[in-house]
Amino acid sequence: MNCAVKIIDEIYWLGTNDRETHLFENVWPLENGVSYNSYIIIDEKIVLVDTVKDTKMEEYLFKIKNLIGDREIDYLVINHMEPDHSGCITAISKEYPNIKIVGNSKTFDFLKEFYGEFPNLVEVKDLDELNIGSRTLQFYFTPMVHWPETMMTYDKKTKLLFTGDAFGTFGTLDGGIFDDEVNLDFYESEMRRYYSNIVGKFGMMVQRAIKKVSSLDIKILASTHGPIWRTNLNYVLSRYDMWSKYEPEDKDGIVIIYGSMYGNTKKMADAIARSIAEEGLKNVKVYDSSKTHLSYLINEIFRCKGVILGSCAYNAAMYHPMEILTTKLIHTGVKDRLFAAFGTYAWSGGGVSNLNKFAEAIKWEVVSESVEAKCSPKADDIAKCVQIGKDMANKIKAGL
Repeated sequence: MNCAVKIIDEIYWLGTNDRETHLFENVWPLENGVSYNSYIIIDEKIVLVDTVKDTKMEEYLFKIKNLIGDREIDYLVINHMEPDHSGCITAISKEYPNIKIVGNSKTFDFLKEFYGEFPNLVEVKDLDELNIGSRTLQFYFTPMVHWPETMMTYDKKTKLLFTGDAFGTFGTLDGGIFDDEVNLDFYESEMRRYYSNIVGKFGMMVQRAIKKVSSLDIKILASTHGPIWRTNLNYVLSRYDMWSKYEPEDKDGIVIIYGSMYGNTKKMADAIARSIAEEGLKNVKVYDSSKTHLSYLINEIFRCKGVILGSCAYNAAMYHPMEILTTKLIHTGVKDRLFAAFGTYAWSGGGVSNLNKFAEAIKWEVVSESVEAKCSPKADDIAKCVQIGKDMANKIKAGL
């Protein structure tokens, strides 16, 4: 999309699509790409809300010029200073040297450290307002959603809330930019993957932000990533509310994730999965942690109530991909999952014992005794795996 798209009453989307970058933040796979959304309000004063990543600068400046011609931009509101949204600030300031930059004190700390000194800074405090002609903008501070300086900007006239990274999602905008123009099934998992990996640690702060803006009459949610929500706001709001409480999306969902060097731990995972299926549960997924990227594993754990982890021993410790996964889970602080562990060892243990320590640290409910097979699973080991599957399935069914 090479032109601005009108949202409502002289507010336009100026976003860009990134289908080239392989890893978001150089960590998270972008198989479906990502959008960087910027917005412009044309009133007596012209206001730009956030910018885009610097790799999209030429396209971005073209859209602005194509829309406003030779008019000046009066204000740039910075809701979030992360470089995928602030990357064009220097270019905008050079193109519009009289522009005033609006942000809070923490915004300006980041601004200086990233890009240097800027003139014409307008510092705002929580709930301050800015009149730009026929409308008034109000600023709502939402710290740690998911950086210290993050805030949201509310247009009182149109009831549109610019939310920064909150309510965002991976995935490019392929023609449609509104929720009623796109296939939401496409964004469902990518939204959860975005939240669970980028924002997931800050559930308490997300809850505070949701409560803070809940009194507002909101007609449109405009995030910096993904669709603009104008039809079914509850779709995204309810999911962010659920995820920020660490509530599993699927109460009958069970995910089995294992690390296996030579396939022996994998055999145990398959035995557990079969046992669960025999108990009548269908919502079961099995993943090899060496093949599936961490972000998709975290995504599945946010989705499911039951989590079963398996690891072979590796140098008297957990297998590396499983160690990374469990470290990330503790850092994120996912709560209230049902848990069981399994694995193998040869000359020393370390896989299962450390999985049990992980369960204690994260305070998940252990539903079945762990099983650790020496070298390869024997008949009695498989029988214990079958019992893990039965115990988890029965616990899940009891909670439905």
